[in-house]
Amino acid sequence: MGLVGRRAARLLGSVALTIVGLQGAAAQSSDINAGNVTLLERLVIGAGAPKVAIDTPQAVTVVDQDDIDAEQATTVGEVLEAIPGVSVSGSERVFGQTFNIRGIGAPESANEEGRIIVNVDGATKYYEQYRMGGFFSDPELYKQVELLRGPASSTLYGSGAIGGVINFVTKDASDFIAEGMTGALRVKGGYNSNGDGLLGSVILAHRLTGDLDVLLAGNYRRSDDYVTGDGDTVSSSDFDAWSGLAKVTARLDDGGVVRLSYQQWDSDADDQDYARVGTSSIFGTVDRHVVDRTAIISYENPFSDNDWLDFRLSASFSDTSVEQTDASGNPMFGLSCATPGGTTFCDADYGYQTWQIGGENTGEWHGESWDNYLTYGVQFARQTRSAEYTDVLGNTLGLAHHPQGTDTKIGAFVQNEFVWDEKLTLIPGIRFDWRWLNPDDSTGLMQDMDDVAISPKFAALYKLTDAFGVFGSIAYTERLPTLDEIYSTPYPSYGLEKEQATNYEAGFTVSGYDLLQGGDSLQVKTTGFYNDISNLIDRQCSSAAACAAGGFTSQYVNIDEAQIYGIEMELAYDSDYVFATAGYTHIIGENTSTGDYLDTVAPDELALTLGGKLPENGLSVGWRARFVADPQDSADVDETATSGRVSAAFNVHDVFLTWKPETGPLEGTTVNFGIDNVFDTQYKEYLQNDPGKGRTFKLSLAKRFDY
Repeated sequence: MGLVGRRAARLLGSVALTIVGLQGAAAQSSDINAGNVTLLERLVIGAGAPKVAIDTPQAVTVVDQDDIDAEQATTVGEVLEAIPGVSVSGSERVFGQTFNIRGIGAPESANEEGRIIVNVDGATKYYEQYRMGGFFSDPELYKQVELLRGPASSTLYGSGAIGGVINFVTKDASDFIAEGMTGALRVKGGYNSNGDGLLGSVILAHRLTGDLDVLLAGNYRRSDDYVTGDGDTVSSSDFDAWSGLAKVTARLDDGGVVRLSYQQWDSDADDQDYARVGTSSIFGTVDRHVVDRTAIISYENPFSDNDWLDFRLSASFSDTSVEQTDASGNPMFGLSCATPGGTTFCDADYGYQTWQIGGENTGEWHGESWDNYLTYGVQFARQTRSAEYTDVLGNTLGLAHHPQGTDTKIGAFVQNEFVWDEKLTLIPGIRFDWRWLNPDDSTGLMQDMDDVAISPKFAALYKLTDAFGVFGSIAYTERLPTLDEIYSTPYPSYGLEKEQATNYEAGFTVSGYDLLQGGDSLQVKTTGFYNDISNLIDRQCSSAAACAAGGFTSQYVNIDEAQIYGIEMELAYDSDYVFATAGYTHIIGENTSTGDYLDTVAPDELALTLGGKLPENGLSVGWRARFVADPQDSADVDETATSGRVSAAFNVHDVFLTWKPETGPLEGTTVNFGIDNVFDTQYKEYLQNDPGKGRTFKLSLAKRFDY
């Protein structure tokens, strides 16, 4: 476990024991003070019947608007970096970020080929391209992020979520329109010193009628290259990006709500490093124009007079495109579009377009001491993968290493949630996904593939007292091979087996109220898990000679089994004047056949936040720190690491201040100030291929004008 792990375990364990000793006091005051809601008391929507995180028999964390604003994040990844079990891999570049949950997710495999499901307002987002990231967006578009860790999320969201699910929720007009007002205009500006980063944002929220709201939001963000703690410049980390959101919300007479939304993120970068997941000059430079679009229409109706109906229907379209031009080629080996094997450096257009429709309903019935919620639904999705390049003769051809084709899925699921006496919660569920893969004619391949995956689970939580509960679950999921894995030429892989993951979890929750002062709240949630994964899909050398010559990889195969296991601990405290959070992660990943450590598992980490508040002045100030241990494999430890898959233990410290005056002429103003990496530490995340940012001063000012 290491020094960081032992200290964290003792720290959180002692807090848990302290709370258990105060169960009597907690039982006498179990009502949560609405003004002091901790991180673990936030409402979780995406795990079945709505419930707070600490009462969910699954490891889940909710990041809200205050967290996003206080972080003053430049990229979405910065919002997630302190969450137990969650890491950002690849690079801090906006074109190079991918996600890792519990050791699932590699820098060179964008969001791990669907092993992590990413949604925006229910629309599935997916992108995979050589040396590119997997999610392109701006944190200013969102008000909440839910992170559901582990395969149990596959039941509701789709088979193959071996790592888990990330749900992004966009802003609404109602988030800005004050009671009794017709609308609001919010303007925001931000600056950070590391790269002279700038942010400009305008939001107009207007209530056209009592039942019809409109939100229009536009953002512009730019930055030069950032520098590390040692003062070195990370090349091609500069960018400029436009993003926007339009959303209409209509409330119908029958209680239903219709939402229409469209969002877009657009960034055009010239003469950038070809490799976006880490600095690698061997690939030369390229011009890239990345555009991400998401359009959604949804209808939901709780039918308050009918317990059997709580209906939700949605349709969405997701389009992520990358236009790639003017590549310099490979300067070391002289590869270019004009040379054999150099198609990677030709002008090309990559893209993923996904149409999706889904419907689900929750029926509920209640007894004298029990409640039951039955959720069931179907989902349909059709994704088109494109990748065409223009050769030196002007011909448009398909890229063999990025095969084009269509991926069609139909999923059906049912999940029941039974609650007895507000103490025992039982959640069984099962999902079936049918999938059809069809290669494009450009691949030269004719064989279609179809298969079915199953994802059952069972979870339970029991509250022994008002203050102490235990939970556990077992979940199984299957991940079907993707277009890329089956149809990459010249070595297609028709015989691939489904990946299979069986995950076991167990843990406990502790809650205490009115402990140090009236209205305060303290929660602890500890989760241990063991994930057994078989038939892992990975690339292998195309021949023994290729392996000997340096390991040229071109064919996907099923390889040996892996085991990933560990513990996650979360602590949250809030009161009128003091707040604190702590998160600890300890994960081990092994290839069970060779005994080797998996190189996708982040090191042990302890994240701490401690702060104070002056509610009467709308002021809060705090300190954040991350203490990260050496990688689990000693062979990956390198104190001087500047790139690649090696790193060393480090700790970074941030300070932040938020001022929100609630009365007077400055009402509606928000000031955020922060200093990231206060001590200008030189460090490199194990799952990222470039060093992190040096000391960064951040300042943002927002003003809401009500009318």
